Amino acid sequence: MFYRENGQFKTSYRADQQIFTIAQDRWAMLAMLVVAIVGVPLLADEYLLRAIFIPFLILSLAALGVNILVGYCGQISLGSGAFMAVGAYAAYNTFVRIDGMPVIVALLSGGFFATLVGMFFGIPSLRVKGLYLAVATLAAQFFCDWAFLRISWFTNNSSSGSVAVSSFNVFGVPIDSPVNKYLFCLAFLLVFGLLAKNLVRGAIGREWMAIRDMDVAAAVIGIRPMYAKLSAFAVSSFIVGVSGGLWGFVHLGSWETAAFSVDRSFQLLFMVIIGGLGSIMGSFFGAAFIVVLPIILNQFLPALGTLIGVEISTAAISHTEAMIFGALIVWFLIVEPHGLAKLWSIGKQKMRLWPFPH
Repeated sequence: MFYRENGQFKTSYRADQQIFTIAQDRWAMLAMLVVAIVGVPLLADEYLLRAIFIPFLILSLAALGVNILVGYCGQISLGSGAFMAVGAYAAYNTFVRIDGMPVIVALLSGGFFATLVGMFFGIPSLRVKGLYLAVATLAAQFFCDWAFLRISWFTNNSSSGSVAVSSFNVFGVPIDSPVNKYLFCLAFLLVFGLLAKNLVRGAIGREWMAIRDMDVAAAVIGIRPMYAKLSAFAVSSFIVGVSGGLWGFVHLGSWETAAFSVDRSFQLLFMVIIGGLGSIMGSFFGAAFIVVLPIILNQFLPALGTLIGVEISTAAISHTEAMIFGALIVWFLIVEPHGLAKLWSIGKQKMRLWPFPH
């Protein structure tokens, strides 16, 4: 089989510590990057870019941040939508109130303010965990919903309660066409994906996983629970905040508080559960699944209804989507708790051993 590492010897620690240790993985990743950077902008039409690829990139970035906190550090959070909202509104205020503010700096400032809010609401993790921590982070969701809805300063005193970003450019290039928006989001995802992958492979990532597996034992061997937990909240909130800014600036253009409701928090949690807890690849799998499944159902169910002579309403499609999500989450938690990423890993392992039994 072509997926074998026979004859690939590591002669240095640097080579042994590569992200992709097998040459086939490196070539496959290079091919995927070429397709993402060159193929998609050339071949995808406007609908695919706006409805699938841009939401997929932004939600992948958000799921990446949630996975660092929930999957790698084991701290259950239901406030991801709030951190996205903080990132979006902070980036908006920075962008419109400071003349000449570069949009990249504005988005990063949104991540910075989301980090502050995330660390504040992460303080209860030093004393509580599990369901109690989930309720504490859920309080962040309701507090931010109230603040952005009632305090008019955050919306630049907008009478409608919604805010809008009409146009912006990066290094003189206007980010107005779907292709430019796609490449802009892709650049953020690639940079943060590489940073996250190296973080979880380093010392701080091992501290997060030690806290996740057994926090008492981690404290005994010298890991500081306060530093590990709050650093996970900080990194996660920063990434989620930047994704919130991208969601508002690039995908929506005009938004209100409902765009970052508690439903968004649950959606991000579903992504990491279905994609795979504690897996960078799982964040991408989960985001792709959540983005593509509703589109497939919207196309398949009406066609099925026409075939059998039954009219299926939009509400029925929405309810079916919710039921399928719920069933899949239960199935993954019972059958494969590590999600789609684990199934992908098992498939690669079988390819490496084929045709011999595993």
